[in-house]
Amino acid sequence: MTFSGRLIAAIALAAAMLDASGAGSEPKVQAGWNVPRTEHGQPDLQGIWTNATLTPVERDTKFGTRLVISEDEAAALEKENSEFRDEQNKPTDPSLGIEDLPKDCGGGFSGVNCGYNNFWVDPGAHLLSLNGERRTSIIVDPPNGRMPAPTQLGQQRLMALYAAYRGKNGADGPEIRPLGERCILSFDSSAGPPMLPLLYNNNYQIVQTQDVVMIHVEMVHDVRMVRLDAKHRPASVRQWMGDSIGRWEGDTLVIETTNFRRDQSYRGSSENLKVTERLTRVSPTQIFYRYTLEDPANFSAPVTGELAFNATRDRIYEYACHEGNYALPGILAGAREEERVAAEKAGKP
Repeated sequence: MTFSGRLIAAIALAAAMLDASGAGSEPKVQAGWNVPRTEHGQPDLQGIWTNATLTPVERDTKFGTRLVISEDEAAALEKENSEFRDEQNKPTDPSLGIEDLPKDCGGGFSGVNCGYNNFWVDPGAHLLSLNGERRTSIIVDPPNGRMPAPTQLGQQRLMALYAAYRGKNGADGPEIRPLGERCILSFDSSAGPPMLPLLYNNNYQIVQTQDVVMIHVEMVHDVRMVRLDAKHRPASVRQWMGDSIGRWEGDTLVIETTNFRRDQSYRGSSENLKVTERLTRVSPTQIFYRYTLEDPANFSAPVTGELAFNATRDRIYEYACHEGNYALPGILAGAREEERVAAEKAGKP
């Protein structure tokens, strides 16, 4: 083989290895289909979409650097999930008592943490499918599909957050509790950015004008306004879901979000987190969604994920979460009772 032939073969092998390890891929528009336009000539992203999927944000370590799996492997995993859901949907044995708590109710929950039975959750029934590929994780970079190790500062922040929620002072007042408990934002990052799926309510409505793209999030009923061709507000102006500005790069909407509030953290991120999102309509029924997280003080490397937003005929419903949540007074009252009992045992008035 000539040198040029060996070079071409080496390049092909490197490309194949990259594809197998899973560094993501560029959006592929459905053949023969043209992206629709709004009355202003912009690509039309409007509609109601769902990002529900069985594919987790972080990859199971058993897949290593395999981002893409075969249809047969995906079908087997979906069948396993379907069987588990069928089992969870069976009627409860009326002879069981209050102490007969389930050992596994899904999602890593067991016992008293099984607050929702399977009837109430809707995480989706299929693995993520993008460009005809079945994915093992939403994260595509780092190549192992997992969050990078936190920096020392990031680790300290995570420990501080955990101590605030779970430590002895974790119920001193409502302002210490997580934002989801207080009905301010969704749990984890459904409201975003990044916009990631949860156990239920994984629906979004997009409405466009010439100057603004509105993203209505069903989970806790949040609305994010993306200002097109605008500048970020001063760093002193901090907002829930950050300050989002957008621009069109060809048929892709690029959204850059900064100015997060300090108490809105994703995996220990700081208020200096920068999230860049790219939304590309690739078919009548799908938006290719890519996000990148940059927060050098907390993440040892940037993080990129890819996700499908699929068209749905479902409507956006009011989540009806409310400031305070019915459970919050119980959490605080329980903490006060624990303090009272501890004081009595210590002989304090």
